[in-house]
Amino acid sequence: MKTIVRQIEDIEKDYNAIELAGEHIRQGKLVAFPTETVYGLGANALDVDAIREIFRVKGRPMDNPLIVHIASVADLGKLVTNIPDIARKLIDRYWKGPLTLVLPRSSLVPREVTAGLDTVAIRMPSHPVAHALIRESGVPIAAPSANSSGRPSPTLARHVKEDLQGKIPLILDGGECSVGLESTVLDVSGDRAVILRPGGITKEMIEETIGDMEVDARVLNPPQAGDKLRAPGMKYTHYAPEAPVIIVEGNIANIPTKVKAMSKQHTLSGKKVAVLATEETKDEYIDEDLIVLIMGRRKCPSTIASNLFALLRQCDEEEVDIIIAEAVEESHEGLAIMNRMLRAAAFRVVDA
Repeated sequence: MKTIVRQIEDIEKDYNAIELAGEHIRQGKLVAFPTETVYGLGANALDVDAIREIFRVKGRPMDNPLIVHIASVADLGKLVTNIPDIARKLIDRYWKGPLTLVLPRSSLVPREVTAGLDTVAIRMPSHPVAHALIRESGVPIAAPSANSSGRPSPTLARHVKEDLQGKIPLILDGGECSVGLESTVLDVSGDRAVILRPGGITKEMIEETIGDMEVDARVLNPPQAGDKLRAPGMKYTHYAPEAPVIIVEGNIANIPTKVKAMSKQHTLSGKKVAVLATEETKDEYIDEDLIVLIMGRRKCPSTIASNLFALLRQCDEEEVDIIIAEAVEESHEGLAIMNRMLRAAAFRVVDA
């Protein structure tokens, strides 16, 4: 299969690419497209064969549910059986945007989308290309990240091409994704709201709107044997580059010393080491024989969030043997960052 990449710099001028993508979706084909979070691999959410193709192309286990993307709140009522008041409050404040709500599914939604669950995860992306594509296709679009299953999620069209070239017919190139991590997944189907996957809409932001809520214990801990996956990104290993990742946590004053000691052990044995550092600590590594990649600023964790996946992919390009990453505080966007880093590292953590 030949994969075509169509660049979209202006929605109106380049709308023929949107029309082509919409036609592909209606025909049951797959299209990769940008959202504000990461690039998605989209198919008609109501077409069972198209949904199965998403799982085949990604190599994604069928027990991992998909997120359905819509362009209008009016579309929500067809896909769910109940919209509780807290969901309506969150919709009013954060849609369009990187917030996915888990709600009771209607019979219209195929069970292949929900991995057999009685709930469905739905969001309304704010990226203009994503929004235009959903409207043009005329159907809700199911879309996980547009990468091979388990790999770091794509934040650029070239990341999609690296993983899926020759496997899908069309990639819409809308530039770099602004958030850089997948959407927050919030379960509002029960008595109490629960974050299943943290993202750009933080726990603190949600609590401003609906008050106290919970964070699923598996956000920062590995799933247990037999756990049913309630949302994407809950597996033990996910978002992983080729090289093993080790996270160093603890007091920020001690982290660089521990990282350098660990790195020296690996470099002395001939291994190529990459360190994921922050602006606040980067000078600690100047004299070290390391590849030092700057994630962003601890005082502005959104900068780290937007860079993380691209840096993990850069480590693959640099053909490093091991990646040592500094942990960040688990508040605000830091919760989402640590959720992704822990799974990329398969929960390999060292205390500084």
